[in-house]
Amino acid sequence: MAGNLSYPDAVEELIGALKQLPGIGRRGAERLALSMLGWEPEKLQYLGRLVETLPATVGSCPECGALSNAGELCAVCRLPDRDRQLVCVVETMAQVFAIEASGNFRGRYHVLGGRLSPLDAENGAGLNLEKLIALARSGQVREIILALSPDVEGRATAIYLAELLRDAPVRVTQPALGLPAGANLSYADGATIAAALSGRTILGEGGDGR
Repeated sequence: MAGNLSYPDAVEELIGALKQLPGIGRRGAERLALSMLGWEPEKLQYLGRLVETLPATVGSCPECGALSNAGELCAVCRLPDRDRQLVCVVETMAQVFAIEASGNFRGRYHVLGGRLSPLDAENGAGLNLEKLIALARSGQVREIILALSPDVEGRATAIYLAELLRDAPVRVTQPALGLPAGANLSYADGATIAAALSGRTILGEGGDGR
């Protein structure tokens, strides 16, 4: 606030909390906080309950790592008609939604929960890698698609994963056509994603080259 003016302490704390959301700066947080001050108490209480219970009600799918109701399979893993031998590796749940919107993919997913940052010299710590490696070595998968964003971090992560899976008996591919360099896969349109998946290229074929 200008000069010595400031909002009441509770409002300032709310603004500070809202600023932690992606894409929300000070002005945006102020607008949200002031808007919420005009809500009915019941609406504020409902929002508070939703936020408070998130850790208990939302979890990770035990098969793919996507968001799901706590202790349950995600919406895709529950579908009986998906090709379980075809696995698409993505960074976040947002990319699952983007690929599903394309209507071009009928396999299942593996959500990493992030990606490497070459500038920070990360080595895969914190990523959902153990299940992916076990899946690749299980002999139950014929192809793993590394559908990561074609920016610096995404390319570094794809190279890292391709090396990890080099000796596994599975074909490793990546989307090819249609995704511009530096783009975030989460925001690509369905037609672009469909073209990229259809034109995927081989990064490696381990084992018997299946």
